[in-house]
Amino acid sequence: MRSLRAAAVFAFACAFAQASLVNDVRALVAEQNLAVADRLVRAAQFKQGPTPEVAAALSWLARGAFHARQIAQAESYATESRNLAMRLLGPRRIDSDPYLPTAVGASIEVHAGVLAARGQTAEAVAFLRDELKTWDHTSIEERIQKNLNLLSLEGKPAPRLEGFDLAALHGRPVLLFFWAHWCPDCKADVPVISAVARRFAPQGLALVGPTRLYGYVAGGDPAPPAVEKQYIEQVRSRYYAPLVGMPAPLSEANFQAYGASTTPTVVLVDRAGVVRFYHPGAVSEAELSARVQAVLR
Repeated sequence: MRSLRAAAVFAFACAFAQASLVNDVRALVAEQNLAVADRLVRAAQFKQGPTPEVAAALSWLARGAFHARQIAQAESYATESRNLAMRLLGPRRIDSDPYLPTAVGASIEVHAGVLAARGQTAEAVAFLRDELKTWDHTSIEERIQKNLNLLSLEGKPAPRLEGFDLAALHGRPVLLFFWAHWCPDCKADVPVISAVARRFAPQGLALVGPTRLYGYVAGGDPAPPAVEKQYIEQVRSRYYAPLVGMPAPLSEANFQAYGASTTPTVVLVDRAGVVRFYHPGAVSEAELSARVQAVLR
């Protein structure tokens, strides 16, 4: 079934313009069909020449190869994606194009991952810190910080939260649940967060749910801050009712400091204010419970 689907996608892509190249490549990468995904990208390059979407598609190949532990191939795709994206970017700001942030951000992520996989964690951290300076105040800043945090945040003091005083909770473990009003995975994780918070509250666990403004509401309709804040409260009351009483500081700076480009992001801080668990993406109740139990010992 997988090979039939891959062949069908490839035939369609070769016959028509690559309006959905990135989506097709993402689907094939998810199926671990990197060979056909590569052929799709090369066909698009041949037909259209170098384009931002091709650069983004190459970055998905880089991620796919990395997750398949094809380290050398991942590095090659990441380098190709970055070089093409930078050539196409020229003097423009990276956020002037919808595909180039994906290409550059993913290439940075994969290159750092490759260094760490080769045992060069210090070099990976230094690389990410340099890239963070380069792409400060762009849409990929949070993504770079996320990857830096994955390599270096655990065991370090928790960054301060704007709009909430973590120091006031000193002596208590704190579970940070970064969420977004548009995020289906955040809503799906509410039962897990709720169950863990209830189970360990008697032992002092505190729950804080930072979120941020995105400039839009339902359906992607643009909205000023006052309107979006009202919408966030509507979303909270409908989907986050089990987390009633959870403080929800509203700040973009918190997402940047914690690299919460992936939502949800879950962070566990121990009684001394030190990060013990940093996890972009949904987490299981069993794993989170085990992590909390470890900091309570």
